Amino acid sequence: MLPVDLEQFWKDDDASHGQNCFDKNAPQVAMGIRMSDECVFAELNEEGNPWGHTPRERRIELNKRYNDKAEQIVGRRLLRENFPTPDQLFPAYRQIGEVFGGEYVFDGNVTWLKGNCSTPKELEAQLDKIDRMDFRSFVLPKTWEQEKKRLYETYGLKPALWRKIRGPVTLATSIYGVDHFIFLYYDAPELYYRLRDTIQNVMHSYITLFDEEAGHPDNADAHSFYFNDDDCNLLTPEMYEEFGYPILKSVFERCCPGENDWRYQHSDSSMGHLLPILARLNLSGCNFGPTLTVREIRRYMPHTRIDGQLAPFTFMKNDEQAIIAEVKRDCEMAKENDLRGVNISTAGSINNGSLLTSMRAVMYAIQQYGRY
Repeated sequence: MLPVDLEQFWKDDDASHGQNCFDKNAPQVAMGIRMSDECVFAELNEEGNPWGHTPRERRIELNKRYNDKAEQIVGRRLLRENFPTPDQLFPAYRQIGEVFGGEYVFDGNVTWLKGNCSTPKELEAQLDKIDRMDFRSFVLPKTWEQEKKRLYETYGLKPALWRKIRGPVTLATSIYGVDHFIFLYYDAPELYYRLRDTIQNVMHSYITLFDEEAGHPDNADAHSFYFNDDDCNLLTPEMYEEFGYPILKSVFERCCPGENDWRYQHSDSSMGHLLPILARLNLSGCNFGPTLTVREIRRYMPHTRIDGQLAPFTFMKNDEQAIIAEVKRDCEMAKENDLRGVNISTAGSINNGSLLTSMRAVMYAIQQYGRY
């Protein structure tokens, strides 16, 4: 394996995440990679569906074995080993795609949101239905109140806040189709804007509902919001300015307007054409696709933490020399003009097939080329 001083690396990394990775006293470029539950199957040569269901006891056993191996290779246990029992889970509630008439379907590999409307008339009818909807009764199951009471009295648990969601463009393309949605901008602009406004209103309804269900807790999560909007890159800047941007702006202004609040956008796509617009949102952190460089992102977002820009497929191919080259590039850009604020991560998801030796290669590259 590549030579890494594991004890020194983690000591330095722990000191490198201060001030959102902009700390001028940080000894090296920070690392955000902590692998994922998906990775246990290839690493341990075990059968399983990375994006499918893994029984709880099986998941715990796999993660413990993985962590035993991780301690030897990267010096830390990475994956959680404690999972709630079925008795500790809140009942499932209807997701935002279902509010818009969609259905979440597992295709044997991954769960997709599939819409049920493909014409302006059908979309308009669905939006009319949402306007008439008793939102709380539609979203929450009939057993919600009794289960919420039981979980609090038995375990002290409260419902989670609603602070992370698919982004508005990905939601729109899922429920109406990519081509149909794009043509809507040109063929039926009033309906395009109505869809935008309805998505925004529904998001605010979810925020309100779960703030109330959780008892308006005053905690850090209450001052954050995370968007996951891979499909927003399909829009032109003009189209995004009219659709996605106003929704993000509205939600951020409500949930996380403060300087130290958390505003995040993940879009592991080609995002260069939308950077000038997204920059106006004053993001706290971002994770964009590998076609962008740290330098390009930093040009528009000087104060945003960049989680990237190692290509996920480079990481998954486990080509250590290619990994080192990309991380070296990112470290050098992080050090340009002493700007900092880079958290070395994959520019997208960490997928099954990505090995612990590849994570060690990232650590090696940071230790060799990422010293401030």
